[in-house]
Amino acid sequence: MLISETERLSINQLTVQDAPFILTLLNTPTWLRFIGDRGIKNLDEARNYLLNGPIASYKRLGFGLYLVKLKEGDIPVGISGLIKRDGLDDVDIGFALHPDHTGKGYAFEATAAVMTYAREVLKLTTIVAITTEDNVHSIALLLKIGLHYKKMITLPGNQKEYMLFSSP
Repeated sequence: MLISETERLSINQLTVQDAPFILTLLNTPTWLRFIGDRGIKNLDEARNYLLNGPIASYKRLGFGLYLVKLKEGDIPVGISGLIKRDGLDDVDIGFALHPDHTGKGYAFEATAAVMTYAREVLKLTTIVAITTEDNVHSIALLLKIGLHYKKMITLPGNQKEYMLFSSP
């Protein structure tokens, strides 16, 4: 299901047919470094990740992570979307691009479209985001979409400290 479109991108709900791309994305060096190893090592695990993660979230909450594709060629380049995390009062915006497609403005374009969708369609008034202090590209993107740094936090069951950003 189409969530949003930009000049170059389409943003759609993920399906189990996206498992090959998700398997690749979740095992890229940048995903593993900045987001973490999800233990997804084969197509069956990727399908289960989709069914129990984004697809379950659409049914339960009405939103989730979405597939970002180039309109030209229908090529998947990453994900962007909304997550309700334990330990955060508000909905969190997240994004990840395959390294082959970074540096072209796709992450900003997709994430800005998801922010608009969150505000205008879902009527969310506050949107937050988390990232690690060393993820300079994510920090720059969060600032560019209008979020502001609030404080350092830890999430339940996680030792790592994250920077919390929030919409004004």
